[in-house]
Amino acid sequence: MVKFVIKFHAEIAIKSKSVRKRFIKMLESNVKNVLRRIDEKPWVQRNWDYIDVKVSEEHKDACLEALCHIPGIAQVHEVTQSSYTNFDDICRQVLPVYQSQIVNKTFRVKVKRRGNHDFTSIDLERYVGGALNQSVESASVKLKDADFIVDLEVDGDQLLMIAKKHKGLGGFPIATQEDTLSLISGGFDSGVSSYLMIRKGSRTHYLFFNLGGSQHEIGVKQVAYYLWDKFGASHRVKFISVDFQPVVAEILENIDSGLMGVVLKRMMVRAGAMVAERFGIKALVTGESLGQVSSQTVTNLNVIDRATDMLIIRPLIHLDKQDIIDTARLIGTEDFAKTMPEYCGVISQRPNVAAPLAKVEATEQNFNMHLIEQVVNDASLYDIKELKEQADAEVSEVEAVSDLSDKHIVVDIRSPEEEDEEPLELDDTQVVHIPFFKLANNFAELMAEQGKEKEYLLYCKKGVMSKLQALLLHESGYKNVRVFHLKK
Repeated sequence: MVKFVIKFHAEIAIKSKSVRKRFIKMLESNVKNVLRRIDEKPWVQRNWDYIDVKVSEEHKDACLEALCHIPGIAQVHEVTQSSYTNFDDICRQVLPVYQSQIVNKTFRVKVKRRGNHDFTSIDLERYVGGALNQSVESASVKLKDADFIVDLEVDGDQLLMIAKKHKGLGGFPIATQEDTLSLISGGFDSGVSSYLMIRKGSRTHYLFFNLGGSQHEIGVKQVAYYLWDKFGASHRVKFISVDFQPVVAEILENIDSGLMGVVLKRMMVRAGAMVAERFGIKALVTGESLGQVSSQTVTNLNVIDRATDMLIIRPLIHLDKQDIIDTARLIGTEDFAKTMPEYCGVISQRPNVAAPLAKVEATEQNFNMHLIEQVVNDASLYDIKELKEQADAEVSEVEAVSDLSDKHIVVDIRSPEEEDEEPLELDDTQVVHIPFFKLANNFAELMAEQGKEKEYLLYCKKGVMSKLQALLLHESGYKNVRVFHLKK
């Protein structure tokens, strides 16, 4: 068995005793729920200021990866645990682990004790520090601002050596805050805002307004599933899809051109409030950032908010676009977002950046409000756990190929950064590099250069984006596209 020690996010420690106990208990439950998806029988035990976890050696890496993405966890310590008899025995165990790590560095020893002992933590720190200092000539002890800290814990007659510390996600455990409903489009903003709410401890459900047909829905389902699977898998959530194209058609026909963007957002908020109330959810979440587009000025956001009494949370309100993109890259949604067209922006011409509320309400008198209730009633409801299977089923027509022939051209659709890190090199098969976010525009040119008789095999590391892009090309009429699976 492999042992990890989980340290809580700092804000949990400053809560009142009753709240802290509740948060820790919920975090323990969340850890169990997530790890059971990987290891059948994980051992999880909560304590006042840490949680002990034991998993099988076989699943160590996968469990560590999962723990580092569970909200509420600040650090995950890889720990080796053994018994000891005296200080010399402790040194015998410590030296082989840490000697190589302190070469040419300053260091200090930090000991934390639990239980009753006839020595103090400082006694053990001095003894082990002296032994390490003598055994590594180029190392030196420095009690402040040392290059390296030798972390030890003594729990009764057990010695715990912290071999490695891994940064956790931070935030609050999921379900310590109330549920929210995120209006997700699959782009940079809505993915990051959803992630931030998950990290803050809210069980975050997803509401998708479909403005782009099946292609758009497939992509957004994959984003929502990715966010849930990576950060929120301790709790089941809902994914609701609403066909909003009839609403857009009604806006195009009956709403003043300069007000279309604001009215569309107001209709989304109205529909979102209806869905949220149906499921007992108290707040909507959007990815709006102040001043980013015409509908996101202070005046227009105020006008949008007046469409409902429900709380609208905007986690990105103060962030620049580059900050949002950087976060998307960090959490892994950037690649998805690059392929998502911004459908909301296509219907406004010369948008009003300070729409008068009275004028908006007047123009909405021309709108058939029963249409909002109708599209909400016709919405499709999914359990988040079903999305991956459904999305995979929708792209099942895309054949996967591992054996190459002279009729094949492999198209590496990864980002340039991924290509540089792990170049794809194949014997006797041509490899063309086109990032997935340029593929739709460049594929016709590629076929003209290489020939229509060739079969084009799309490659990405996990196979998710290549399947999606192959399906989109199929729907555009390119049937000679498949997915390439690299043999291991």
